[in-house]
Amino acid sequence: MDDFFWYALLAAAIVFVLSLLFSFVPVRLWISAAAAGVKVGIFNLIGMRLRRVIPARVVNPQIKATKAGLNININQLEAHFLAGGNVDKVVNALIAAQRAEIPLVFERAAAIDLAGRDVLEAVQMSVNPKVIETPLVAAIAKDGIELKAKARVTVRANIDRLVGGAGEQTIIARVGEGIVTTIGSSMTHKDVLENPDRISKTVLDKGLDAGTAFEILSIDIADVDVGRNIGAQLQTDQAEADKRIAQAKAEERRAMAVAREQEMRAEVVEMRAKVVEAEAEIPKAMSQALREGKLGVMDYYNMQNIISDTQMRSSIAGTGKADAAGPDQK
Repeated sequence: MDDFFWYALLAAAIVFVLSLLFSFVPVRLWISAAAAGVKVGIFNLIGMRLRRVIPARVVNPQIKATKAGLNININQLEAHFLAGGNVDKVVNALIAAQRAEIPLVFERAAAIDLAGRDVLEAVQMSVNPKVIETPLVAAIAKDGIELKAKARVTVRANIDRLVGGAGEQTIIARVGEGIVTTIGSSMTHKDVLENPDRISKTVLDKGLDAGTAFEILSIDIADVDVGRNIGAQLQTDQAEADKRIAQAKAEERRAMAVAREQEMRAEVVEMRAKVVEAEAEIPKAMSQALREGKLGVMDYYNMQNIISDTQMRSSIAGTGKADAAGPDQK
């Protein structure tokens, strides 16, 4: 009975140790690698576990690369995994590049992947060029007519410039700048509408793919629309501004004229006041002249007769005008 107990305890211990070993050591993965001809030791797999590397993330891409005929060391894949790269995508990119006869080594592919770019997509774009459509770009020709153009840019990934090269946004910005320059240098908008390929030729001649991760294959103008007449609108705005300036100057002159009129009226009132004041001094002067003998009585009466005669003539002249005007206007 005691022997059976010890045998059962030993068997349980062996099962526990084996289960712990199989859970820590990926035996199935080791068998799969051995069957595929990938030389990876069991202690190497244990070392991956200790280095916190998921063995399947390294061994399965190694199996794939070996079957594809790529000469890649498993240590390179493990180092790339520890650096934070996507090992499976790098291996797929290398296989795709080998099939497409594109020269791509593991170091370059790993650098592209660590730079944050999709290396597999880059290889695929090298085989199948990508079409980038620019937004609607508005520009004004020399005759003042606005044109809105949209272009389709066919680009191919340049693997040698993927690390440190500019992206799609730079291509779009440069193409938009070329469209604005070409339309702006055209004498009339009709020249652009008749020959839209001028935009493509001008943009391609500028070498817009310099310093980018792409190679521009072609630029096609998808659409050109006529927009507003900016020149006429600017002339209209200028005329309106000139009109407002003229109105302001006229208002200023009117205000000055009104002020001058008020000043003249004030001067007339002042002059009338002086005349009234002077007329008030006449009787005093005549009285003084009579007392001093400088004016005789007959002279005074003659002056009064002349004044009365003048008033009578004025009255008769006013009455005569009224009679000549007719009874309805009296």
